[in-house]
Amino acid sequence: MSLNNILRKFSKAKVLIVGDLILDRFIYGESKRISPEAPVPVVEVKDETYCLGGAGNVANNIISLGGSVSVVGRVGNDYAAEILLKELNKKNIDTGGIFTDNTIKTSIKTRVIAGHQQVVRFDKETVCELSLLMTEKIMQFINKKIPASDAVLISDYGKGVVTQKAISEIIRLTKKHKKLVTVDPKIENFSRYKFVDCLTPNIYEAMSGMGVAKLKNENDFKNLGKKILKKLKCRSVLITQGENGMTLFEKEKNTHIPTTAREVFDVTGAGDTVIAVLTLALSCGASLIESARIANCAAGVVVGKLGTATVSKEELKKSLSHFVK
Repeated sequence: MSLNNILRKFSKAKVLIVGDLILDRFIYGESKRISPEAPVPVVEVKDETYCLGGAGNVANNIISLGGSVSVVGRVGNDYAAEILLKELNKKNIDTGGIFTDNTIKTSIKTRVIAGHQQVVRFDKETVCELSLLMTEKIMQFINKKIPASDAVLISDYGKGVVTQKAISEIIRLTKKHKKLVTVDPKIENFSRYKFVDCLTPNIYEAMSGMGVAKLKNENDFKNLGKKILKKLKCRSVLITQGENGMTLFEKEKNTHIPTTAREVFDVTGAGDTVIAVLTLALSCGASLIESARIANCAAGVVVGKLGTATVSKEELKKSLSHFVK
């Protein structure tokens, strides 16, 4: 299938995203002096914006390329939840699967940017696993939505939505309905992601998840990919390696894909873009290697932007024409 044909099919794809919702807050300003109170920069604030983070950013990446999305997760009963839901609705993202949990605070990450440099990030959140009642509500929604979805994407940021019980039930339902399932993993939950179609860890997550302290050479890296495949019994693993691109591991082979990034301003959310675009392409019938190449080009675009960013279909087409022959 030609890559342009795959892109044309994006508008017909329906992806169900399950994961941790985060509100990204950016405070922009300038710093021209050091504080007399402590050796820290004084930032004169010029602007403040809110963006979708975590599973919300994954959804935003799919929407920006023309796909349809339903998001499943939880928020607290607070102002951050109001802003987050407003941003999701603004993007026409289905929020019917987002439930309010009065026992938690909505995750919000605040980044202070001076010029083009991130000075500090501070987080406000509650990290705890779903209650049995919340798990039941979420699984009921997933059960209802899976038949009409092309794929289920698990966006695990380790805040508590992606529990062992939830993953096991999602895997069971996707197998029953013959749907794709992909995972953007969290280190501490690594052993949970068995029997999925594709896992997309970065190299640090892959090493830590498998208890590997150091890679001495290329052969060690290849063995790492093979070990993940064997341990988790998954169809494939796509390990992202920053400036070194990414490598797709399948049962009988592995394929390295060099980076397409020309300039890197900010890697915030790049992993979200990779899993979003990979899943979108797979949903349209693309092969694993075709999907990985498209995701690689998409990531190359977003790291050239400041802040939590997405890629448009036009930008992706242009990137594909430059780097994929």
